[in-house]
Amino acid sequence: MSHSARNQVPQLALHGSKMVMPALLLAITLLGGCANRDSVTVGAIPDDYRTNHPIMISQQDKTLDIPVGASDRDMTRAQKESLLGFLEGYDRAAASVVTISVPTGSANEIAAQSAARGFAKVAAANGVRRDRIAFISYDAGGGDIAAPVRVTYSALRAHTDKCGRWSADIADTTENKHYTNFGCSYQNNLAAQIANPNDLLGPRQQTPVDATRRGVVIDGYRKAPFYTPVPRQEVDY
Repeated sequence: MSHSARNQVPQLALHGSKMVMPALLLAITLLGGCANRDSVTVGAIPDDYRTNHPIMISQQDKTLDIPVGASDRDMTRAQKESLLGFLEGYDRAAASVVTISVPTGSANEIAAQSAARGFAKVAAANGVRRDRIAFISYDAGGGDIAAPVRVTYSALRAHTDKCGRWSADIADTTENKHYTNFGCSYQNNLAAQIANPNDLLGPRQQTPVDATRRGVVIDGYRKAPFYTPVPRQEVDY
């Protein structure tokens, strides 16, 4: 090999290494940038069902239909118990109007009128003011032999929107999002269990402490078999 050829070999190798090094540095820099990123936002994050189906508070009518037989001549015990349970949710402080709708034109029209008067007496005896009880009639048609007497009053109620929204194919999961109706039944069941909808607006005021009751509870805890007082230890320094 000539002297000129021997001098060309290292020059070609050095030239090749100069071309490879920038590419490696670029790849390392890109990988380092991905590793140092705090969070990655993607379009496949599922929506929150509490946002899609929020629990709302509004004043709505609560209705109870009480069937009345054509041969009945007064309010029955079962009807009275149903009405008392229905009036448990009546806010006597708000004193909304209790409307008693009586059917007309049906086979049980006379019996329904007698039962409705009994319903009014029960409502008045359980905290509903007499001037807040109203009677109206509705056409039930001649074919219904057991048209109900409808009792209605307005009250605050926790509820969600109407379930059953199927706006898209449930099998289409290309975006990894839950379907539109997801969580609606759960939110409805949760709202139905709320006794006082005002609790969703804010906490209640604390009641005074019952010192006597608290003393009884603490005394019972101390006398329980599982309670073992920790002996006080003195430490010599």
